[in-house]
Amino acid sequence: MDFWTNKFPEMGRTDLRDLKKGIDAAFRDFSRAYGENMEDFFHPLLQFLVWLEKLLLAAPWPVIIIIAAALAWLGARSISIVIGTILSFLAIGYFGMWEDTMSTLAIISVSTLVCIALGIPLGILMARSERVQSIITPVLDVMQTIPAFVYLIPVVMLLGIGKVPGLIAVCIYAMPPVVRLTNLGIRLVEKEALEAADAFGASYKQRLFGVQIPLALPNIFAGVNQTIMMALAMVVIASMIGVAGLGVPVLRAISNQYLALGMMNGLAIVALAIIFDRVSQSFGNRLQRHRQGAQHD
Repeated sequence: MDFWTNKFPEMGRTDLRDLKKGIDAAFRDFSRAYGENMEDFFHPLLQFLVWLEKLLLAAPWPVIIIIAAALAWLGARSISIVIGTILSFLAIGYFGMWEDTMSTLAIISVSTLVCIALGIPLGILMARSERVQSIITPVLDVMQTIPAFVYLIPVVMLLGIGKVPGLIAVCIYAMPPVVRLTNLGIRLVEKEALEAADAFGASYKQRLFGVQIPLALPNIFAGVNQTIMMALAMVVIASMIGVAGLGVPVLRAISNQYLALGMMNGLAIVALAIIFDRVSQSFGNRLQRHRQGAQHD
């Protein structure tokens, strides 16, 4: 501070303090004026998240395990992954972490859906326009590099403590991979395929949905995979602002130095991450093999 005060006398400590206070006061006034409108805007998302969480908690555990095993089989087509999924959920239930796991599954599912719904269109826009890419890329860089605790401050000031602020924080952290890899996948589509579509008189929409997105699906699913992994990584931090799930006992274990509690719930998060990773990776690999087989034919 002394260095800058000596170099720029007009920017003294008082001026900087006033600037910080002015920013704080302006954002405080903004949150008081528009905070309620923001809460109303996100209320449908909150209702959906609460409904899904209640549904998962109310469903009998055998039904959840059967559904999880079926989804693992549809995605991976691997008996070992299906068996691993079943054993993981049985272990989670046996050690008393079932309810927290269902809450975590609810917020991860909703945040992934939000990231896909917003991220894929953004990636398509970036692939379509160099100007849009030059604008969005620095924003993605900030979203990936800024510490989560920094953007938790304005989110909590606007929306308070609860599920929606946690969901927004998870989406901010987890969205960049699906945006970047959607953009990359569409840009990597071979020019010959696009020229063939143009030769048949395809419109932009027909070329996008009939050629570019199908050929870019392996990259898009790789982005979805990374988005899920990053969303799971935010579970503990989101628990600090009122999000129920496996992060709450981990946070309690950190505060009270409960090693066993922290390790067990941490391993449950790891188990979910491995299941999501293996299933989505296997599905993406199958898409890649199908694409290569279609090209050879």
